[in-house]
Amino acid sequence: MSRKPYVRPVSKTGWYFKHPRYLRYMSREVTCIFIGAFALLMVCTLERLSKGQAAFDSFMAALTGPWSALGLLVILAFAVHNATSWFNVTPKALPVQMGEEFLAGKYIIGAHYAVWLVTTVSVLLFAGVF
Repeated sequence: MSRKPYVRPVSKTGWYFKHPRYLRYMSREVTCIFIGAFALLMVCTLERLSKGQAAFDSFMAALTGPWSALGLLVILAFAVHNATSWFNVTPKALPVQMGEEFLAGKYIIGAHYAVWLVTTVSVLLFAGVF
Protein backbone atom coordinates (compact mmCIF):
# COMPACT_ATOMS: atom_id res chain seq x y z
CA MET A 1 0.00 0.00 0.00
CA SER A 2 1.19 3.47 -0.73
CA ARG A 3 0.15 6.59 0.99
CA LYS A 4 -0.60 9.88 -0.59
CA PRO A 5 2.47 12.09 0.03
CA TYR A 6 2.06 15.36 1.84
CA VAL A 7 2.44 18.33 -0.45
CA ARG A 8 2.94 21.63 1.33
CA PRO A 9 0.72 24.34 -0.15
CA VAL A 10 2.75 27.17 -1.64
CA SER A 11 1.28 30.30 -3.12
CA LYS A 12 2.27 30.62 -6.75
CA THR A 13 2.36 34.41 -6.72
CA GLY A 14 3.13 35.64 -3.21
CA TRP A 15 5.58 33.11 -1.75
CA TYR A 16 8.40 35.67 -1.68
CA PHE A 17 6.49 37.91 0.73
CA LYS A 18 6.86 35.31 3.47
CA HIS A 19 10.52 36.01 4.27
CA PRO A 20 12.70 39.14 3.80
CA ARG A 21 15.45 37.08 2.18
CA TYR A 22 13.05 35.90 -0.52
CA LEU A 23 11.86 39.45 -1.07
CA ARG A 24 15.44 40.69 -1.54
CA TYR A 25 16.06 37.85 -3.99
CA MET A 26 12.97 38.68 -6.03
CA SER A 27 13.72 42.40 -6.04
CA ARG A 28 17.14 41.62 -7.51
CA GLU A 29 15.61 39.30 -10.10
CA VAL A 30 13.00 41.87 -11.19
CA THR A 31 15.77 44.32 -12.07
CA CYS A 32 16.71 42.16 -15.04
CA ILE A 33 13.55 43.32 -16.83
CA PHE A 34 14.69 46.94 -16.73
CA ILE A 35 18.28 46.11 -17.60
CA GLY A 36 17.00 44.09 -20.55
CA ALA A 37 14.88 47.06 -21.64
CA PHE A 38 17.97 49.26 -21.56
CA ALA A 39 19.89 46.68 -23.63
CA LEU A 40 17.10 46.74 -26.21
CA LEU A 41 17.24 50.54 -26.21
CA MET A 42 20.97 50.36 -26.96
CA VAL A 43 20.35 47.91 -29.82
CA CYS A 44 17.73 50.29 -31.24
CA THR A 45 20.21 53.14 -30.89
CA LEU A 46 22.84 51.22 -32.86
CA GLU A 47 20.25 50.35 -35.49
CA ARG A 48 19.31 54.03 -35.90
CA LEU A 49 22.97 54.97 -36.02
CA SER A 50 23.51 52.51 -38.86
CA LYS A 51 20.66 54.16 -40.83
CA GLY A 52 22.42 57.51 -40.98
CA GLN A 53 22.78 60.82 -39.18
CA ALA A 54 19.19 62.00 -39.74
CA ALA A 55 17.65 58.80 -38.32
CA PHE A 56 19.99 58.91 -35.33
CA ASP A 57 19.27 62.58 -34.64
CA SER A 58 15.50 62.02 -34.72
CA PHE A 59 15.88 59.05 -32.35
CA MET A 60 18.00 61.09 -29.94
CA ALA A 61 15.49 63.94 -30.10
CA ALA A 62 12.80 61.48 -29.01
CA LEU A 63 14.97 60.47 -26.04
CA THR A 64 15.33 64.04 -24.78
CA GLY A 65 11.75 64.30 -23.52
CA PRO A 66 10.85 64.27 -19.84
CA TRP A 67 9.30 60.78 -20.00
CA SER A 68 12.44 59.36 -21.55
CA ALA A 69 14.59 61.01 -18.90
CA LEU A 70 12.34 59.61 -16.17
CA GLY A 71 12.48 56.15 -17.73
CA LEU A 72 16.26 56.25 -17.94
CA LEU A 73 16.48 57.34 -14.30
CA VAL A 74 14.26 54.42 -13.28
CA ILE A 75 16.48 52.06 -15.26
CA LEU A 76 19.55 53.57 -13.60
CA ALA A 77 18.02 53.06 -10.14
CA PHE A 78 17.28 49.43 -10.90
CA ALA A 79 20.78 48.91 -12.32
CA VAL A 80 22.34 50.36 -9.16
CA HIS A 81 20.10 48.13 -7.01
CA ASN A 82 21.11 45.10 -9.06
CA ALA A 83 24.82 45.88 -8.80
CA THR A 84 24.82 46.63 -5.09
CA SER A 85 22.75 43.57 -4.21
CA TRP A 86 25.10 41.33 -6.20
CA PHE A 87 28.14 42.94 -4.61
CA ASN A 88 26.69 42.20 -1.18
CA VAL A 89 26.12 38.49 -1.91
CA THR A 90 29.45 37.94 -3.65
CA PRO A 91 31.29 36.67 -0.53
CA LYS A 92 28.74 33.86 -0.24
CA ALA A 93 28.76 33.04 -3.96
CA LEU A 94 32.52 33.38 -4.46
CA PRO A 95 34.47 32.87 -1.24
CA VAL A 96 38.20 33.56 -1.57
CA GLN A 97 40.38 31.09 0.30
CA MET A 98 43.86 32.15 1.34
CA GLY A 99 45.65 29.15 2.83
CA GLU A 100 43.38 27.64 5.45
CA GLU A 101 41.38 30.84 6.06
CA PHE A 102 38.76 32.57 3.98
CA LEU A 103 39.05 36.25 3.13
CA ALA A 104 36.57 38.35 5.10
CA GLY A 105 33.49 39.33 3.13
CA LYS A 106 33.98 43.04 3.78
CA TYR A 107 37.21 42.99 1.71
CA ILE A 108 35.53 41.26 -1.23
CA ILE A 109 32.61 43.68 -1.14
CA GLY A 110 34.96 46.65 -0.74
CA ALA A 111 37.01 45.53 -3.73
CA HIS A 112 33.90 45.38 -5.89
CA TYR A 113 32.82 48.87 -4.88
CA ALA A 114 36.36 50.20 -5.44
CA VAL A 115 36.52 48.76 -8.96
CA TRP A 116 33.04 50.17 -9.65
CA LEU A 117 34.16 53.62 -8.51
CA VAL A 118 37.37 53.53 -10.55
CA THR A 119 35.47 52.36 -13.64
CA THR A 120 32.82 55.07 -13.23
CA VAL A 121 35.40 57.82 -12.81
CA SER A 122 37.38 56.51 -15.82
CA VAL A 123 34.30 56.49 -18.05
CA LEU A 124 33.37 60.02 -16.91
CA LEU A 125 36.93 61.20 -17.59
CA PHE A 126 36.92 59.72 -21.08
CA ALA A 127 33.48 61.25 -21.73
CA GLY A 128 34.81 64.67 -20.81
CA VAL A 129 32.57 65.23 -17.79
CA PHE A 130 35.52 66.09 -15.55
